[in-house]
Formats: sequence, structure tokens, C-alpha cells
Amino acid sequence: MRFLHTMLRVGDLQRSIDFYTKIMGMKLLRTTERPDQKYSLAFVGYGSNPEQAELELTYNHGVSEYDLGTAYGHIAIGVDDAKAACEKIRSGGGAVTREAGPVKGGTTVIAFVTDPDGYKIELIER
Repeated sequence: MRFLHTMLRVGDLQRSIDFYTKIMGMKLLRTTERPDQKYSLAFVGYGSNPEQAELELTYNHGVSEYDLGTAYGHIAIGVDDAKAACEKIRSGGGAVTREAGPVKGGTTVIAFVTDPDGYKIELIER
């Protein structure tokens, strides 16, 4: 078995594709339109290698926002330089909610940003 993807429901598919490709540096891997079922999908990720996990962005036609609830935590992405990644994300219009710095009680440098729908993304300096 292997990890394939995580699905996120989004309120504006193009806005989310733009965020993940233009700001987070992912690639748009494929899209699917299901007009009869009233949804559209876009898969984004850092490569088309079958070993790479992807994000499935799901737009349910006519739904512009979701209640994220209290169970969702975050997506984690490894970066070379968390501070530089925050600067790039901020300059692209993204929201940095925790600046780069060591995790409490440790030395690993992390930061947090949010996507346009409010999903949290942890940046972990590798």
C-alpha cells in the first residue's frame, strides 16, 4: 500500500489551482469535469512520479465555502528554507500564520500558512 492523495473541498477551483501552482510551486497534474454529478476535480502535486502524494481539489458546483470543523489539522510540506518559503508565499498573496522558527521544545524549523479556503499547511525545514 502507499499514500495516494488527500482531498480538500474548495470554494473556487481556479483560485485554489492558482494558489497551489503559482504560490506553493506544485504542478497541475490532471483535471476531471463531472457536470452531471455537479463537481470538478483538479489534482496538484510536486511531480507525476507515482511515489509522490497529491492533493485532490474538489469543487462541488454552487458551494463557495465550507466549515472546516475542529478535526482537520494540516498538510505538511518539506522545504529547504522555511523563512524564504514564507517570504515567497506572502509575496504571492498567501497568508503566513506562523513565521519560521524552531518548534517549541525542539530545533526543527517550521512555519504555517493557510490556503485560500483556510486549510493549514505546515512548512518543515528539511
